[in-house]
Amino acid sequence: MKPALTHVARPCRDIDATIAFYRDLAGLCVVHQREDDGVRVVWLGEHGIDDDFVLVFIESSTLGPITKPHFADHLGYDVAQPKDVDAIALRARDAGVLAEPPTDGGPVVGYYCMVRDPDGNLVEFSHGQSIGKK
Repeated sequence: MKPALTHVARPCRDIDATIAFYRDLAGLCVVHQREDDGVRVVWLGEHGIDDDFVLVFIESSTLGPITKPHFADHLGYDVAQPKDVDAIALRARDAGVLAEPPTDGGPVVGYYCMVRDPDGNLVEFSHGQSIGKK
């Protein structure tokens, strides 16, 4: 059997703020949540319980200082049209979380913007990347 990628797990300081960020900007929904020995854990997916891939966030009050992530460490989302990138960038700017305004990176990279989640992690929203296109 070939292994299948099912999730990426990341720590967060405020799980409610993290849920709101990914719900509002990426359209994710809570697939599962629980508390293990006082630690809140949430799984966020694109469609619901039948998702093949989820983001797992584990709340931790003991995280060290937030450092500015390197561009190479980010989550990437595809959107349907360039105007969707613009709309997300505008909402992110208004929320004070826009890290890089809409930019045309040319073929392969496409049109994208970068935003920061509540813990400073970079999230890219792009249109025109060749990945996943059949």
